[in-house]
Amino acid sequence: MTAALLIAFLVLMVSGVPVALAMAGASLLYVMLSGTVPDYVVIHRMVNGIDSFPLLAVPFFIMAGNLMNSAGITNRIYNFALALVGWMKGGLGHVNIVGSVIFAGMSGTAIADAAGLGTIEIKAMQDHGYPTEFAVGVTAASATLGPIIPPSLPFVIYAMFANVSIGQLFLAGIIPGVVMSVLMMLTVAYYARKNKWGRDAAFAWSRIGKALLELAVVVGYPTAIWSATELGSEPAPTFFVSMLLLLLADRFLRFNAVLPIMTPVLLIGGMTTGIFTATEGAIAACVWAMFLGLIWYRTLSWKMLVKVSMDTVETTATVLLIVAAASIFGWLLTVTRVTDAVAAAVLAYTHNPAMFLLLANLLMLFVGCFLEPTAAITILVPILLPICMQLGIDPVHFGLVMVLNLMIGLLHPPMGMVLFVLARVSRLSLERTTIAILPWLVPLLGSLILITYVPEIALWLPKKFFP
Repeated sequence: MTAALLIAFLVLMVSGVPVALAMAGASLLYVMLSGTVPDYVVIHRMVNGIDSFPLLAVPFFIMAGNLMNSAGITNRIYNFALALVGWMKGGLGHVNIVGSVIFAGMSGTAIADAAGLGTIEIKAMQDHGYPTEFAVGVTAASATLGPIIPPSLPFVIYAMFANVSIGQLFLAGIIPGVVMSVLMMLTVAYYARKNKWGRDAAFAWSRIGKALLELAVVVGYPTAIWSATELGSEPAPTFFVSMLLLLLADRFLRFNAVLPIMTPVLLIGGMTTGIFTATEGAIAACVWAMFLGLIWYRTLSWKMLVKVSMDTVETTATVLLIVAAASIFGWLLTVTRVTDAVAAAVLAYTHNPAMFLLLANLLMLFVGCFLEPTAAITILVPILLPICMQLGIDPVHFGLVMVLNLMIGLLHPPMGMVLFVLARVSRLSLERTTIAILPWLVPLLGSLILITYVPEIALWLPKKFFP
């Protein structure tokens, strides 16, 4: 009967049935044939799977990203990145990466990054004479930063299934995101040197100075808040007074992108100082995005807000249906002791954490090519996490490794959604888009190896703020 459960799932997947329906259908078939579990358990488990307070963060993070994407914030981010690094050789390649780092702090998904900022970046690079394949490759690679740098939708899903802190996962993604960005920018520098590409923006101290000032404000703001709370100041009043000062500075100095960039800073700062939980932080990010679009910049109309809300409802329904179906499927895998059998087989082969992480990476890279990240997380966590606990692997570290693997999978056929989005945006065939992305697997896999085998890259910040 256990084999029937797995075979039914695979057959439904191969036949083109959506992954949520494949998991729910295979589970229902098992329940009906086995006769050992009442039929109503399927609905009961599916409802319980989404009856979770942390999951409330999902629709609000999705809406915050949609609001930022629809309110013209992407143009501000692009202009800021252009002023900061556009003067470097291969400038628009660097702009692409820096822009994705910033947008990652708002969208939380790789697909939103590729579809939103990627549209602007690819067109700009084509207009400046860059090969379309290079533009597509760097955009695809940088889009993987979306779920690594907080906030992150996959982190929220992983945290619920692994029963770990969302705040710790968000902090764990910051330094790995920086490492990935540096390796990608080094790759751009290599191509710029090889192809003798020049600068895409004139070197002007006035533009760079203003960009550096904005960067200093973004970096200095959380440092000042943290120092004030360490000295005994109440977090909430300090937070709101400093926000007022920030708005006044933006009004008089006319910053390009300080306020949008502050989204992840406000989110992480609010969680680490105890002002709000991760779920409440998602609501705060949504309110902040609405404030910027409707009131501060006035680039978002009420008609656009209705469209954004409907898009959010559609995306949320898709994500939660997958989570609900995975809940019953994962429960049956546990009840039928499939997870125990997998753990026993792996531990019989090796008790070396390094070897297990290698095998797990290979498995997750393979699964990521065929399953959407939310579905992959909900299936793999119940199977792999018990082994991690027995081998002493930190679940926060493993969560980051899992999400990065699945993001790399989004760049590959047959199910890579980022691949499909960029093929449509750039008007390249899927074959040419795939070939364009292949060289960028070098910095991505290099980042994966570093993050996998040097866990302190991911765990230093969580240990500092969540001792």
